[in-house]
Amino acid sequence: MNRTSAKAAVLGTAVLALTACASTPPQGATTAEAKGGAYTWWDPYPQHDAGSAWAKRVGACGQQAGVTIQRTAYDTTALTNQALLAGQEGNAPDVILLDNPAVSTLADAGMLTAMSDFGLEVNRFDKNLITAGELDGKTYGIPIGANTLALYYNKKILDAAGVDPETIKDWVSLNAALKKVKEAGKKPITFAAIGTEEGSFQFLPWFWGAGAQLTQLDSPQAVEALQLWSSWLKDGLAPNSVISNSQNTTWEEFLTGEFAFAENGTWQIDSAAKAGFPTGIVQIPAKAGGTAPTPTGGEFITVPVQKDTKRYDVTKKILECMTTPEGLVETGTTFAYYIPSTADGQQAILAKEPSLKPWVAAVQSAKGRTSDNLGTKYPKISEALWTGVQKALSGAASPADALKEAQAQAKQATGN
Repeated sequence: MNRTSAKAAVLGTAVLALTACASTPPQGATTAEAKGGAYTWWDPYPQHDAGSAWAKRVGACGQQAGVTIQRTAYDTTALTNQALLAGQEGNAPDVILLDNPAVSTLADAGMLTAMSDFGLEVNRFDKNLITAGELDGKTYGIPIGANTLALYYNKKILDAAGVDPETIKDWVSLNAALKKVKEAGKKPITFAAIGTEEGSFQFLPWFWGAGAQLTQLDSPQAVEALQLWSSWLKDGLAPNSVISNSQNTTWEEFLTGEFAFAENGTWQIDSAAKAGFPTGIVQIPAKAGGTAPTPTGGEFITVPVQKDTKRYDVTKKILECMTTPEGLVETGTTFAYYIPSTADGQQAILAKEPSLKPWVAAVQSAKGRTSDNLGTKYPKISEALWTGVQKALSGAASPADALKEAQAQAKQATGN
């Protein structure tokens, strides 16, 4: 999430991520240099250099498998483009760590090996998480962890406004809380509605929480979700800046101490703990009550097709090392925080960090963006969705008209 980027060009347009990494030169050896006696690993974490805890974590799994891992780090867009190119040239690395919406794109291009082809057990991974790595009934990647969204709150503002966050259970109670904050002279809520994948990512909990489906962007439920967001701007409960807000700028707004709520993700846990005011989180509520499904962010380990299939035996050992309960906890805490993608891993991280309990619950109810077998159709649908959200929030069209146009755009782009 805080390590991923916007959509790539050409074939890479099907790969959408959530926030931008700085473009950094690759670290480590090329595939051709390493194939002799080492195993090659590509990931989207250029901010973690060779001396980082992450690099050591990857290296240790190689050592446990009896090989040396030579790691190359690209930003997400460059990684996806390089992966597609390497697949076309037959020179792919042994392992690629991909943002989860990219898995179906590379699988559809025929460059990934199904987990079943080299005997890796996937049933232990949470079904709602691993579906993002599935295409046409086969699993092409496994999650190293997951992050997702919730509502952070400023306890000082809520106390002053007489709002108990525990009472926020549905849209009615949330709206009541926001109005109390405004009446107390404070700013109620901020979020990211920027015209990129980040905007879709932040809108999806409200969209899904209303009961809408990505196959029908203009359903009555979808319109209700967009009407909710639009009403917040119209009624002064959210600032107009949300139209151009990224998740990072939204978080910067929240850290000023002026907002009661901000929609943001697991990756802000450490930052929230260091804020100059007490914070907490509540789950994003569904319209009629309960927790809304939130989209999953996070990377999947994938295995590109190799001409020498004997390499898969060692690759399997590397993947198993990365995804033991202990391994998932180590990855989760290295990135502060990823929630482990298995029940055993979640229990293990809670034993170490009990405060993560609300985030574990959020991940357990989350949903992959490419789920429902959307696969490579998702990026086209998402672009139509964020375009519609932008039109409605800017006042260029009503929520109903904006989503009617969005549905037409998605239908034309996907062919159905």
